[in-house]
Parts: sequence; structure tokens; C-alpha cells
Amino acid sequence: MSRELPDPEDTRDAPIVVHRTAGAGGRRVTIRARTAGLARSDADVVEFLRRAGLPDADDVLDDPRWVEWQGGRPHEYGAAR
Repeated sequence: MSRELPDPEDTRDAPIVVHRTAGAGGRRVTIRARTAGLARSDADVVEFLRRAGLPDADDVLDDPRWVEWQGGRPHEYGAAR
């Protein structure tokens, strides 16, 4: 099984979704519709992506072909209001 993520050009939707903030803070991250974890910072998202086989994750966080930020501003992980 390959640990690399496919090129986002091969799909219509971004393969990585950072969901809206959770009640106590943090954002759920899914990669290809599988939960990767609860991120409380960009560093957490980068670590989830590294574990999924994407070593240069810092380079894709602001690329909408790769990452969809839902229900809030990108890079904000505080408690939901």
C-alpha cells in the first residue's frame, strides 16, 4: 500500500479537510475521508499529513487544491463561539 497521497488534480475535491472548530477547540482533520486526528495548530495538521506520506505538508496548507478549510478561518484552532 502506497503511503503517498495522490495528486489533487486527479480528484474534484481537496483530499484534506480541516473541519470547523470543535466545542473545546481544535479542528478535526480528514484525509481522503478518513479521520487523521484533532488539530490544535498547523503543526498538528503537518504531522498528520507527514504520517499519511506527505513530507512537504507545509507547502500545501494554503493550496485549495489540497486543503479545504471548513467553517472558519484557515489556521485558527480556538474554541467555537
